[in-house]
Amino acid sequence: MNLSAALIFDSPMDIGVVLVIVLILFGGKKIPEVMRGLGQGIREFKGGMRDDQQPPTTTNSQAAPPAAVSTPPAAEKK
Repeated sequence: MNLSAALIFDSPMDIGVVLVIVLILFGGKKIPEVMRGLGQGIREFKGGMRDDQQPPTTTNSQAAPPAAVSTPPAAEKK
């Protein structure tokens, strides 16, 4: 079976059946929330792809290296 053939529905009745099943599983109130989350995810992905194509900018190029933390020697046990 072809992958492209599996993604195409044979008739409008198939699409209707799938939509009814989705409506039963998620309910009428949950579907807009899921679609909103999907849209935000796609927007963030596109923004990340756009940012990835731009060269990185360094804002703290003159920042000092982190200071070494010194700890006092542990007391010897007798």
